[in-house]
Amino acid sequence: MINNPLIFAALSDIAGKTRGKAFPVTDLDKRMRKGVGWTPTNVMITCFDAIADGPFGALGDLLLIPDPDALVEVDFRDEGPLERFMLGDVTELDGTPWELCTRSVLKGALDRLRTVGGVDLLSAFEHEFQFKGPAAPLGEAYALTGFTPRRRFGETLMAVLEQGGLVPDTFMKEYGASQYEITNGPGRGVQSADHAVILRELTRMTAARLGEQVTFTPIRDPAGVGNGVHIHMSFLDGEGNPATWSADNPAGMSPVTGSFIAGVLKYLDCILALTAPSDISYLRLTPHRWSAAYNNLGFHDREAAVRICPVATSNPESIARQYNFEFRAGDAAASPYLALAAIVHAGAQGIEDGLPAPAVTEEDLSLLSAAELEKRGYIRLPQSLDEALRRFEGNKTVCGWFPGDFAAHYVTHKRGELAFLEGMDQATRCAAYEAAY
Repeated sequence: MINNPLIFAALSDIAGKTRGKAFPVTDLDKRMRKGVGWTPTNVMITCFDAIADGPFGALGDLLLIPDPDALVEVDFRDEGPLERFMLGDVTELDGTPWELCTRSVLKGALDRLRTVGGVDLLSAFEHEFQFKGPAAPLGEAYALTGFTPRRRFGETLMAVLEQGGLVPDTFMKEYGASQYEITNGPGRGVQSADHAVILRELTRMTAARLGEQVTFTPIRDPAGVGNGVHIHMSFLDGEGNPATWSADNPAGMSPVTGSFIAGVLKYLDCILALTAPSDISYLRLTPHRWSAAYNNLGFHDREAAVRICPVATSNPESIARQYNFEFRAGDAAASPYLALAAIVHAGAQGIEDGLPAPAVTEEDLSLLSAAELEKRGYIRLPQSLDEALRRFEGNKTVCGWFPGDFAAHYVTHKRGELAFLEGMDQATRCAAYEAAY
């Protein structure tokens, strides 16, 4: 059968969905210069494909410019078509960044970090997901009997991730029913968010090639285990040397690391609307779910909002290379660009304000009284998306990190998402998000 191979120009939008349009591969050079047309109203399409109220209507034109550094071409070698897509930036017709382009928002945050902290970000997104269909038998958490039936999937996925420009790391059977985890190596700057988008799409494609479906929904069953996205972060100085660790500071945090984490924790309740942006995200962000319920920094604590990760060495040079911290209050309903931008802006604010390094907890904060939590500077994070949105839009500092009217449009978009869910019980809402992600 004859064909004209296509490549899909893609973006990750406010809903965390990968949208775009395709064009012939033969037009690639032209499209990298001139882009493909895009419509402003598309930014108000929620994850349920309803269009939230917005100011754009049928007016306006934009360009989606594919980035050659974010080109993916994968051959599954199964007699099916090659998968080709490119991530890119949304611009005005004159080429200036559009204020609602999530990738450009992240680039702005990274530029700010470089300016105020003198460092570049090295990061990696760690994803959990579940296979759809009947639940697997009990007794397979972390087990070889849970891994073996998905060996073909895991090995295929590792191969396509490598073809897609990522460095595959680990694949494992997770704790939840039919739940698995996939990790990849770190990327510098915007590349790590590119890789997160690529990983999600290639995971879905791999499952489809094998006749299955997966979901990255924040939580599939109100009584079950949630799917988190944990973001590991470290810093490089202007010469490319590790800048995250210092032997002489609390818990090994360098001055820039301590202030960065302090900023993230100070503003966490106001950025949660961007890192955990679905209605059901808040079913997962509760004590004893191995997620995050408070704005604390933990050491060897997988219920802390930010965790200092262990290092497997006593050599100072090796420690400096390995040392990183992990943001745990996020999920895959968030665009990787927006989640990382919110974290980076909060951290940069902490550096600008010279915040001292936070204390490290090694305890169950849910056992403390409200008075004790307040005394120690800890707060319970928002327990609904509506509450998270109110805290976001109510903080002028946080809203001011984002260009133009981004904050207002983001809130309007998310309120449109919530309107779609009105009248649904928790189980029905979970099913809707499972289908969407």
